[in-house]
Amino acid sequence: MAYVKYLRDGEIPADDQVDDRDNILRIHGVHSAVMRPHFTLYRVLMHGPGPLTRVQRELIAVAVSVRNGCHY
Repeated sequence: MAYVKYLRDGEIPADDQVDDRDNILRIHGVHSAVMRPHFTLYRVLMHGPGPLTRVQRELIAVAVSVRNGCHY
């Protein structure tokens, strides 16, 4: 699996920071302008209305991560 360096909270501009401690989102700090839009997309996909429950969405994410060899 590839390793992507992420920035610490103090290294990400305040306007681009999001209220989430997930390293998957923190890797966007390298190009911090995409951090907030990605977080918004994640929230809509995982928490927004739709035909799947939150648990089903998380199970799909886990299955994809396992298939990709990702420990997240």
